[in-house]
Amino acid sequence: MSAVVVTAIFTPVEGRLEAVLDALRPAIEAVQTEPGCELYAIHQHPNGDIVMIEKWSTVEQLDAHGEGPSVAALNTALAGLLESPAVVTRLVPIPVGDPIRGTL
Repeated sequence: MSAVVVTAIFTPVEGRLEAVLDALRPAIEAVQTEPGCELYAIHQHPNGDIVMIEKWSTVEQLDAHGEGPSVAALNTALAGLLESPAVVTRLVPIPVGDPIRGTL
C-alpha cells in the first residue's frame, strides 16, 4: 500500500497566529516520532492560514495518530484559537513523470 498524504488547514482567530503556532510546535515534535510519520510540517499561507502537510506510511498508522494522545492534546491546546475547525483532507496521489519527484 502506498503512503497517505494529508493536509490540515488551520485558520487562526484574528490576532492569535502566534498562539496557534505555540500550540502546534509541541504537537509537531511529538507526532514526528510516531510510528509511520514520514512528514509532518507546517507552512503559512499568504492569507494567514497555517497549512500542515503530513505523510504517513499506512492508513492504519494515520488512523492511530488521529485517535492518539498527540491529536487530543493539540485539539485542547487549540481551543478558542481557530475561526473554525481545522479542514483535514486525505489526498489521493496521481503519480506523473519521475517516480521520485512526481509523488510526495
